[in-house]
Amino acid sequence: MLRIGNASGFYGDRFEAVHEMLTDGPLDVLTGDYLAELTMLILARDRAADSGLGYAKTFLRQMEKSLALAMDRGVRIVVNAGGLNPARLAAALRELAADQGLTVRVGHVEGDDLLPRAAELGLPGGLLAANAYLGAFGIADCLRAGAEVVVTGRVTDAALVAGPAAAHFGWGPGDLDALAGAVVAGHVLECGAQATGGNYAFFLEHDLRRPGFPIAELHADGSSVITKHPGTGGAVTTGTVTAQLLYETDGARYAGPDVTARLDTVRLTGDGPDRVRISQVRGEAPPPTLKAGLNRLGGWRNEVVLVLTGLDIEAKAALARGQLEQELGAARPAELRWTLARTDHPDAPGEEEASALLRLTVRDPDRAKVGRPVSSAAVGLALASYPGFHLTAPPGPGAPYGVFEAAYVDPAAVEHTAVHPDGTRAVVAPAPVTRALEPLAEPPLPPPPVAGPTRRAPLGRVAGARSGDKGGDANLGVWARDEDGWRWLAHTLTVQRLRELLPEVAELPVTRHLLPNLRAVNFTVRGLLGEGVAAQVRFDPQAKALGEWLRSRHLDIPEALL
Repeated sequence: MLRIGNASGFYGDRFEAVHEMLTDGPLDVLTGDYLAELTMLILARDRAADSGLGYAKTFLRQMEKSLALAMDRGVRIVVNAGGLNPARLAAALRELAADQGLTVRVGHVEGDDLLPRAAELGLPGGLLAANAYLGAFGIADCLRAGAEVVVTGRVTDAALVAGPAAAHFGWGPGDLDALAGAVVAGHVLECGAQATGGNYAFFLEHDLRRPGFPIAELHADGSSVITKHPGTGGAVTTGTVTAQLLYETDGARYAGPDVTARLDTVRLTGDGPDRVRISQVRGEAPPPTLKAGLNRLGGWRNEVVLVLTGLDIEAKAALARGQLEQELGAARPAELRWTLARTDHPDAPGEEEASALLRLTVRDPDRAKVGRPVSSAAVGLALASYPGFHLTAPPGPGAPYGVFEAAYVDPAAVEHTAVHPDGTRAVVAPAPVTRALEPLAEPPLPPPPVAGPTRRAPLGRVAGARSGDKGGDANLGVWARDEDGWRWLAHTLTVQRLRELLPEVAELPVTRHLLPNLRAVNFTVRGLLGEGVAAQVRFDPQAKALGEWLRSRHLDIPEALL
């Protein structure tokens, strides 16, 4: 068995988690995921200001406290904190180790950075970052060469788990089922406490004041048990694992550079308190192209949030909107987006509870158009608009926003390289066999639910949900908690019903996938997030709350389920 823990789900996650995971129980490997689409843009701006930067600086500070502890306990560290500069982070770790009187074998993985070859690869100009999503075998190669710490640039999140597993069990590119099992385990671990009850639909059932971080106990066949250190907060249940399996996935085929994991084959079973077994995962050859993430500046944005209180909310919003747009006149930015967010009620017990928020977001290629003209127009209404006028904060000067898009390149054109602790460089060959990524036929619906009386109630009373972003698209997974609930959910929550429940998706392309083993339906809503999280085109730019919005919507639910 290989015991792999996770201590970071994003750049900015709980700082003490690394130390906690090393001290709260035994591990063989500790991983950390620091990269996301938005993070790559942040690191690109760091690198533009200083060529020696471009990595997750937080990780280096965590190692100041915990590197000696990890070495003393024999725990290998595998992280993608190298970002856009893994070689420099590896060098900084060696310097840190020397300062602490340690001898640490550090390897790193590079080759994902495509920016210097953007024109050669047919990528668009004006990019800040262009990075291929590398797989597990560069990490595995470093570990087999004796590395105690491996830092990477842009690899798939699941590669942080699949790489150590491949090294430990001796898997090669042809061990597709085993690799797929490790990829699924890696996907569960990658977002940290989301697997141990964080962001969980039924959060009231567990103590979430300080959830622990997840662990995967991996076996040679690729099966695993998801758990956490004893005595840590949160919970590991089939529900928390199901929620994370649905997060930021699309159809039943979950593609990566090493293997396409079949999510429709995943079996979850309880294995005791805070233990969930993942088994029977099947794998297929990966697709013939390699995904790359492209980041560029899209222009400049600014935001004004007006507070509307008490009566006549719609009339107040209409007045403020008309006044602001008139005041902007010829200085009007290229794009104005208005959002009215309200939970107000005139009889609410306090002023804050009786208020709504009117949010104006402006975007323009010209920085000057989103700064002073917008700020002056908003502040100038202070004594001349609706009663109770005030802002949540004074408008700022405007800030740059980023745009993310995916591109696909020939894997043979990407030099995936493992740099061993002794400096030896080994090129990792792309997958020898590939398979076109074709949609699967939808599985048959379960038997229809038994007829009976219904009652109007929120969907969330009988179903959980987890949502997130995939570039400009939103992912929305919904699952039932038992077979009766699944039969009702599969027949009821169709694409058409989703459009009725969520007005903002009514005109957008929506795809539904059934995952019977997980008692789940997984939706992809194309274009809901515009140009991605960095563009911030929605009140909820990463669609994190889309699932909870859906769960709050009312429909006719069988009383037997309620």
